[in-house]
Amino acid sequence: MKNKWLFLAALSCLFAIPAPAQTSGGTQATSTVVPNSEAALKQDIDLLRLDIRSKKKQLIAANLALTDADATRFWPVYDRYTAELVKINDEKYALIKEYAETWGTISDGQAVDLMKRALSVDEQVARLRTRYVPIFLEVLPGKKSATFFQLDRRIQSMIDLQLMSELPLVQSQ
Repeated sequence: MKNKWLFLAALSCLFAIPAPAQTSGGTQATSTVVPNSEAALKQDIDLLRLDIRSKKKQLIAANLALTDADATRFWPVYDRYTAELVKINDEKYALIKEYAETWGTISDGQAVDLMKRALSVDEQVARLRTRYVPIFLEVLPGKKSATFFQLDRRIQSMIDLQLMSELPLVQSQ
């Protein structure tokens, strides 16, 4: 894959794994094992995405004061919400991968297309959250529902901030 290091660095930030080290000559240091095939890389990334979802769920559980009755109603809704969010994040992952593969040779048209598609992903997430507000309000009172959405947005904002800080600007090529 073209620009494999960039792709791995971006994803490592998202999933809190060490990125491949670079030597001053731009070659990869041997301290990090890199999968030999794209299939192995995809499998590793899928496992890491599963792990981040698990950690997110743990953070929400630790910071959202749920009674046993609340938890019984909340977690099935949360799991449905997360399943839909994963589908949207699949698109985000595909965009990052495409950007990594084209970085350094990206055309103006490709840059505009990626930008529009990235904004569409953001809109899809906002629509999903908006659609789920009344659903969460059916299972939790207002303050707890609001707290959940605060936690959800904070966690996603931290991930996005880390990820975006690792991606080079399009024009920096």
